[in-house]
Amino acid sequence: MQEDRAQLIVLYGRRRIGKTFLINEYFEGRFDFKITGAYKEKKDIQLESFAEELSDHLGELVPVPKDWNTAFYSLRRYLNTLPFDEKRILFFDELPWLDSPRSGFLKAFEHFWNDYGSAQRNLICVVCGSATSWMVNNIAQNKGGLFNRQTCSIDLRPFTLQETEHYLQTRNIEWSRYDIAECYMIMGGIPYYLSLLEPERSLSDNIDNLFFRKRSELWNEFQQLYRTLFSNSEQYMQIVEALSKRRIGLTRSEIIRATGLPDNGSFTEKLKDLIASDFVRVSSQFGRKNEAFYQLKDYYTLFYFHFIQNRNGRDEHFWTHSIGSSTRYNWVGLAFERICKDHIQQIKQKIGISAVLTEEASWLWKGNEETSGAQIDLVIDRRDHVVNLCEIKYSEIEYVIDKEYDQTLRTKRDIFRQVTETKKTLQFILITTYGLKQNKYSGIASGQVTLDDLFAPVYN
Repeated sequence: MQEDRAQLIVLYGRRRIGKTFLINEYFEGRFDFKITGAYKEKKDIQLESFAEELSDHLGELVPVPKDWNTAFYSLRRYLNTLPFDEKRILFFDELPWLDSPRSGFLKAFEHFWNDYGSAQRNLICVVCGSATSWMVNNIAQNKGGLFNRQTCSIDLRPFTLQETEHYLQTRNIEWSRYDIAECYMIMGGIPYYLSLLEPERSLSDNIDNLFFRKRSELWNEFQQLYRTLFSNSEQYMQIVEALSKRRIGLTRSEIIRATGLPDNGSFTEKLKDLIASDFVRVSSQFGRKNEAFYQLKDYYTLFYFHFIQNRNGRDEHFWTHSIGSSTRYNWVGLAFERICKDHIQQIKQKIGISAVLTEEASWLWKGNEETSGAQIDLVIDRRDHVVNLCEIKYSEIEYVIDKEYDQTLRTKRDIFRQVTETKKTLQFILITTYGLKQNKYSGIASGQVTLDDLFAPVYN
């Protein structure tokens, strides 16, 4: 707002993350022109919406443009009638939906910005969209007419645990951090989902009400989420379903075998789309940087495949009834591991290595005739010649390392050193809910991180 040159602001992020809310709140609804793309509508319908919006601002009826070039020329003429000593603000919401097949929208927008918009010192144009891969490929990393034209790029991310706690407090929801963490495992830090929680209900009652009651608020969220983001959404769903079944993730070839999808460029693009949209995390395997693991990152999607799929309406109190079940116990371990990977900075801060350059990886050894298999939940490879082997344990009480688990850790460390042939110092870090109970075996952990530590703010 303080710059004296034209601004093209690109805002993207996962659906339900609050992009539109952020822009509306900041500008307090003061737009000189605003249009929102309509999902899967043809060009003619989108152009009708354009004409209606322009008519509202001009105070007179504007004929429906025949194409997008004509539409942007009309917008240009309208902007020229506004005072030049004031900021003129344009907001194109759900931009990917405006670019319907064979509509010519993107080319027309490129021409509008290059020929007119970029030369207007007082013009601010915000473009926004939930289809992150489209926004990145066509706007943020455009190789054509919009190459290097953006002046600001905002990748809106979910709330952290701390931000989630603060948000819930503003809604008079005072839960324990244990409950907030479980809520995070289901919804992630997605503001829209969190906004549906009711203060007078317990966490379990809220989850039953939102996910398992017949025709509940989020009963069909999964289908809507993927279908509005991706064309050929069924194939994207196949990929995330395959990933939901493997804790550490799958390699590219394993995903192809699990889904039966062809190994081609289209498959590569789908993986890139899922990563760009923050649904999938890709990480290298320690010691084998060319072998990447793809892991399902989105909390809601993981929750869907474990509990919602084929279950909606069958038990309206399913979540309450499932307390203590083995299925829920297994899921919570998977979800807590993802929370830890999303809060790496908090972990590094707690163990005192915030300033150390690190790389995070996974590690899986399937074993052979000489060496048994082993897996490390999270490996932090440090530039100071130390490797932290992080064991992640979610527990309702202080975690106890007994004689058997102590031996398991020592064996795992020996296998890791033998297989990876690393010469670095190996240190175990235990990440638990309430910390370790001190006994004669707890000393194997060089450090520990608790749930409270994951709620901490990060200091630069």
